[in-house]
Amino acid sequence: MLLSSSGLLARTGSADPIPAEGGRAKHDAIAGAVRTSARGHFGIVTSAGRMVRVSALDLPTLVPTSGAPNLAGGTPAKMYVDLARGERILTLAGVEPGGPTLALGTAQGVVKRVVPDYPLGRSEWEVIALKPGDQVVGAAQVPSEQTDLVFISATAQLLRFPASSVRPQGRAAGGMAGIRLAPKDSVVFFGVVDTGSEGIVVTASGASDALPGTQAGAIKVAPYEEYPPKGRGTGGVRAHRFLKGEDVLVLAWAGNTPARASGANGAALELPAATGKRDGSGFAGTAIIAAIAGPVPDATPVLAGGDSGDETGDAPSQIPAAPERDEPEG
Repeated sequence: MLLSSSGLLARTGSADPIPAEGGRAKHDAIAGAVRTSARGHFGIVTSAGRMVRVSALDLPTLVPTSGAPNLAGGTPAKMYVDLARGERILTLAGVEPGGPTLALGTAQGVVKRVVPDYPLGRSEWEVIALKPGDQVVGAAQVPSEQTDLVFISATAQLLRFPASSVRPQGRAAGGMAGIRLAPKDSVVFFGVVDTGSEGIVVTASGASDALPGTQAGAIKVAPYEEYPPKGRGTGGVRAHRFLKGEDVLVLAWAGNTPARASGANGAALELPAATGKRDGSGFAGTAIIAAIAGPVPDATPVLAGGDSGDETGDAPSQIPAAPERDEPEG
């Protein structure tokens, strides 16, 4: 199962690994991926700390392509989840026992790894007990212990620490201290980074009094290795230097390459080269980046099994592949 950064859902028709390279196309930034059979189930994780069970059989199937997939024509994920005011869909997760743990990071700096002991007879459940006023900022499955958990705050503090330092907990637990925040600061990004592969950190600075989504900001891309690891529960290191008129990050992301940026409508956008310094400032962006996504991990090939189709034996609906582009759409 695949979730695009623009909120579209679809599934592949085989268990083959998802290609990471290839030309860009609209809706090709993959925000979440999970393996299940064609008649299996998966979970949609939301910012309210909920996981909602969805049947894979309900989704259209992508036509195979030689390059990285795109979800143009996919089904909006919000059709499968009743979202409360302000609640957002974050990612996908497996619901089968024995699968990888799910890592969560909240706006108040709490971190949690969830044991996959999800109830079989329920359509939705909580995966973290949130404190009043808190919300989940990011969520991702942990494919192995050789990964980092990464927080980035609004005041440009970045903290990375080993996933192994966070003990997995049951669904009802409230997590533990992830990053120590200054007063009035909050987390704007949380994610999982494979330390065995190349990674980057993307930040963009702007003004806190501007309307959200209206400024491209001063963008910077730096190698992940520029940022030293620290212990869980400590403060971060400076990830971006603010210039005059800047006091907050309007964009933050850390992950593995190749990374794909997109606009709010799913249009492909180009990222600058990773030549920035750890605590350097950015340069004026030319487009408003709404989301960034890394490659689908090889440890979680999308959709297992060859029994695609519905219960009556009819072939599932297929989404025609959108044409690949050598140049990004603006």
